[in-house]
Amino acid sequence: MGSEQKPFVPKTPIDFQKLKLERLMANPEKPVIIPEMPRERKGFTVPEFVRNVMGSSAGAGSGEFHVYRHLRRKEYTRQKVIDEKAETEKLDEEYQQKILENQRIMEERTAKKRAKRLKRKARLKMLKSLKKDQVKMDTSRETVKKSSSEEESSENEESDEERDKANEHLQSPSGSNQVPEDENSLSSQGKES
Repeated sequence: MGSEQKPFVPKTPIDFQKLKLERLMANPEKPVIIPEMPRERKGFTVPEFVRNVMGSSAGAGSGEFHVYRHLRRKEYTRQKVIDEKAETEKLDEEYQQKILENQRIMEERTAKKRAKRLKRKARLKMLKSLKKDQVKMDTSRETVKKSSSEEESSENEESDEERDKANEHLQSPSGSNQVPEDENSLSSQGKES
């Protein structure tokens, strides 16, 4: 007797859903029938002819009230269907407008962010190229400085050698017999004589 289980009694909507899922998962090969959405009511497409036309005589029979009540109910339901259809069309139109507006807003946002992203990317690219140019300019300046300092040092060495020669020439006792080699020594000798 202890092995018997009490049947599960659902008490809440969650329990009902749990029970349904357990039944579905008990046999997964079994096809599941999914109900279709309810179709829209067509309403009255063809005008209905009233066969019982009430006469213009004063006395109405006891059944005429029921005929009138039936026609009135039909007319009210027809008007209700027309109103519901107009309301659903209005809601659909508003929904479509809202979707279009949201898409337009999102496109504007993405365009703005895209422009900002491209601007930032272009600025970074420009800064990168400026850094490369600056590095090239620095290296070219360094090479120019090195070459100019080498030229200056070689010119200084040459001018030092020329001065030494001129000084030697001036200090030698037979300075009048020798011909000077460069113009500096000539100008210095011309001044002396």
